Amino acid sequence: MGEMVEFPSNGTTGSGYLATPEQGAGIGLVVIQEWWGLVPHIQDVCDRFAAEGFSALAPDLYQGRTASEPDEAGKEMMALDMAKAAKDLGGAVDFLLASDAVRGDGVGVTGFCMGGGLALVLATQRPDAVKACVPWYGLIPWPDAQPDWTALQASVRGHYAEQDGFFGPDKVAELESMLRGLGKDVELFVYPGADHAFFNDTRPEVHDAGASALAWTRTLEFLRAKLG
Repeated sequence: MGEMVEFPSNGTTGSGYLATPEQGAGIGLVVIQEWWGLVPHIQDVCDRFAAEGFSALAPDLYQGRTASEPDEAGKEMMALDMAKAAKDLGGAVDFLLASDAVRGDGVGVTGFCMGGGLALVLATQRPDAVKACVPWYGLIPWPDAQPDWTALQASVRGHYAEQDGFFGPDKVAELESMLRGLGKDVELFVYPGADHAFFNDTRPEVHDAGASALAWTRTLEFLRAKLG
């Protein structure tokens, strides 16, 4: 089990859920929430990563608020203060880099739904530190948050769903082609029959156990290969 921690965030204070391995320092990983907020599912994902040897930190981008209905979650997502979120994410990276619980000289970032989009944003904003990026059905709905893709240095492995009504296979192929055209190390997987949020096992209406297991294995292998 992890714990809530606080960390400096560009003159203010950010907070998040940190889970670390039982023994020794782990691979640093920022985990970014879905539009629901820092809910127990995201904390459980951090715990799963910790069990695999990662020191996983999920910043609380909604500052304690969570949503239980899609309309509420959508309002929280669209109202997100992007400047504050960027500071919180950057503060989380710096916290991990300075922590005794983290080994290595770089970190990874992963995220789900809006968090997947923000994982890509963070990778472009912190190319000095983010070495590996894993977006899960990531989307970037904020017009003022579009990344400077030329700044991306991290390797990217993404997980997307064939039946995703938000970011479907055509958009995935377009993103992958664009990034490869810029010379980036990227591979985006599309899971047949899967729907948006297929990894969220607290939502049986969309959870896909087979796709989740394969994507999880691919994620662990990729992060270990890139971050040690």
